[in-house]
Amino acid sequence: MRPRVLALLRGRRSATAGEAVPLRPGDLTIGSYNVHKCVGTDRRFDPARVGEVIAELDVDILALQEVDRRFGHRVGLLDMAGIERRTGLRHVPLSSVPLGQGWHGNALMLRRGEVTRLRRLTLPGGEPRGAAVADLRLPAGPLRVVSAHFGLLRRHRARQVAAILEALEAADDMPTVILGDLNEWRPGRRSSLMALEGRFEGVRPDHATFPSRLPLLPLDRILGRPYGLVEMVRAHDTPLARLASDHLPLKARLRLAAVHGTALANAA
Repeated sequence: MRPRVLALLRGRRSATAGEAVPLRPGDLTIGSYNVHKCVGTDRRFDPARVGEVIAELDVDILALQEVDRRFGHRVGLLDMAGIERRTGLRHVPLSSVPLGQGWHGNALMLRRGEVTRLRRLTLPGGEPRGAAVADLRLPAGPLRVVSAHFGLLRRHRARQVAAILEALEAADDMPTVILGDLNEWRPGRRSSLMALEGRFEGVRPDHATFPSRLPLLPLDRILGRPYGLVEMVRAHDTPLARLASDHLPLKARLRLAAVHGTALANAA
């Protein structure tokens, strides 16, 4: 096994479902989860099991990848109404086709707040990939969420990063998170995410999420700006999460009220 892979394995950090993460007034939790079309590591198609992992996560904002069938009709695979009843997370309509749940497989769910602007980006590359850019009005202040799933080739990922940065530069400035399966594990100059260095915090690989049974590679990311917006990024490593998909979910805390300089005594 290569030394770099061993180092990633030794350095990986995770949070189990029972681990307490204290929230301060105005803090939010955010997560990202590639559900692998609801096919688990036992090769069983089981959307209900994925819903259970989402309930374990217990986040306020959740980005999902691979929520639709990829071939044929892009039909959504999750019971979004059931997940909302269980967790309070509402599905944000992103699909451009009937019965779809995501944009190029990317879905977004919110526990509170509203979407004030929504953009669907078609990302460049050799395979269909996309990103959703949602501007949110939340009790703690505005937040921009970019949910993405990057391609398998490094040169395509670099172009996809450039496309997202171009879209962000054309928009009004606000606290922003980029999260999803970015398919990059390399650190330093070999990384396709280098253009994000200095603009977003959390670009360096740190938390292994793939493969879920023995996580070695940090393919999933939660990046934030300005500095201090994103805290306590962890892989959600539980027995069910290791079974339900080939990726572990990633979870973090957002200090949105602190970034905006607001005090919300009852926001959590």
